[in-house]
Amino acid sequence: MAKLAIRGGRIVDPANELDGTGTVCVDGGKIVSVLAEPEGFVADQVIEAAGKIVCPGFIDLSTRLREPGHSRKGTFKSETLAAASAGVTSLCLQPDTKPVIDTPAVAELIKELADNARYPQIYPIAALTQKLEGNELSSMLSLKQAGCIAVGNASRPIANLLILRRAMEYAASHGLVLMYRPNDFWLGSQGCAHEGAVATRYGLPGIPDTAETIAVEQCLELVVLTGCRVHFGQLSCRRAVIKIQQAQKYGMAVTADVAIHHLHLTEEDMAPFDSAYHVLPPFRTERDKAYLRQGLAGGIIGCICSDHQPHDLDAKLGAFPETEPGLSSLETLLPLTLKLVAQHAITLEQGIAALTRNPAAVVGLKAGSLTPGLPADICVFDPNLEWPVNAQTWRSKGRNTPFWGHTFKGRVTETLQAGQVIYRLASS
Repeated sequence: MAKLAIRGGRIVDPANELDGTGTVCVDGGKIVSVLAEPEGFVADQVIEAAGKIVCPGFIDLSTRLREPGHSRKGTFKSETLAAASAGVTSLCLQPDTKPVIDTPAVAELIKELADNARYPQIYPIAALTQKLEGNELSSMLSLKQAGCIAVGNASRPIANLLILRRAMEYAASHGLVLMYRPNDFWLGSQGCAHEGAVATRYGLPGIPDTAETIAVEQCLELVVLTGCRVHFGQLSCRRAVIKIQQAQKYGMAVTADVAIHHLHLTEEDMAPFDSAYHVLPPFRTERDKAYLRQGLAGGIIGCICSDHQPHDLDAKLGAFPETEPGLSSLETLLPLTLKLVAQHAITLEQGIAALTRNPAAVVGLKAGSLTPGLPADICVFDPNLEWPVNAQTWRSKGRNTPFWGHTFKGRVTETLQAGQVIYRLASS
C-alpha cells in the first residue's frame, strides 16, 4: 500500500487535543505521524491541504442505506458514495432493514453488501426484539458474535416495560449498548408533526413532546434497575435534554445524540404540506432547538448524527400524514455542522468531536482519532468552499431534503478509509 502525506492543512483532532498546521503521514493504511513528518519518510502520494482542515473521518451513529429490502430508495453503492463525499468513514446501520437484522445470517449479509460496495466499515445494529415487533427478544449474543456493535429498536415500539427490562438485562449481560429512540408510540400514534400551533394551523395530527420525555424517563428508571448502558438517539425536545442532564449529573452511564437537521429547523420552518419536512421525531419549537444546541455545547448531547433516510419520489407524494418520514441527510452533515460553528452555537473542535471521538466512544470503535497506529480514516475539507445542493452535486439516491436548491459553505475534498482515498472532489 502506497505511502501518503497530507501536507499543509490545519489538523484538528479532539481525541488527542490537537489543533495545528502540519502533515499527516500514512503508511500501510495506518497513521504514522501527525504534525511533523518522520525522518526518511518519502510519500508516494501527496495531498496538498493548505487552507483546508484535516480531521478524523466522521462516524454516523444512525443511518439507513435501504438495502436489503428497499433498493428503489437507495443501495449500498449509492449511499456509501454519498457517505464518502460527506467525509463519513464509518456507518452504524439501523436494524429496520428487510429482513430485520435479528439473525446472524442477516448480519453476515450486511457485511457482504458492504464489501461488495467497497465500503467495509458498516456496522450493523442488532434488533432488540425479533422482527422488531417488540415482543420476543432477539439472540443478542449470537448477533454480537456476528459483528453487531449494539442493539436498538430503530423507531419501533416495545410492547411493554417488562420486555424492555428483560432486553436491557440481556444487553447488559453481554456488554452491549442499547441505542434507544425514545418515543411512546401510543401517545404519538398517527402523528406527523409537533403537537402545537403549527400542526393546529395546518390540521395535522400532532406528536406531543411528552411522547419523548415519558419514554426517556421510563428508560432511565430501567437503567437504574438493570445497569444497561443506554445511548438515547435523535433527541428533539427541551425536557428530554434536561432529563438526560439530570441523569448524567447523578452518574448514570447514559449518552445521547441529535440529528443535524433538528439543530437548524423548527415547526415554523415547515413549508405548508411539504413532505420534505416530514420527519420523526418531528421538528419542534424554537425553544426546543435552542436547548438542543445548548445541550450539544455543554456536552450533555455528545454526538451529532445524520439520521439518513433516503426515499424514492413516490414515498413523499400524497397528503403530508400519508408520506413516509425521514430526510436524505448524509451530504448536509458537514455544512450544517459548520453553520453551527459560524453561528457560534458550538466551537469547531466541539463539532468535530461530536462527529468523531464521541460516537467512537459510544459504540467502542477504534476510530475517530488521528492516533498513530490506528487505521487512517481521514476527512479533508475546505471550510470556505461554497456549493449548491442540486442534481450535479448530490450523490444519494434519495433527494428528500428541505435543503434542495440551497447553497452551503464547507465541502469535503478528500476522504480516506484505512489509508485508501475513497472520495476526491473533482476540482480539488
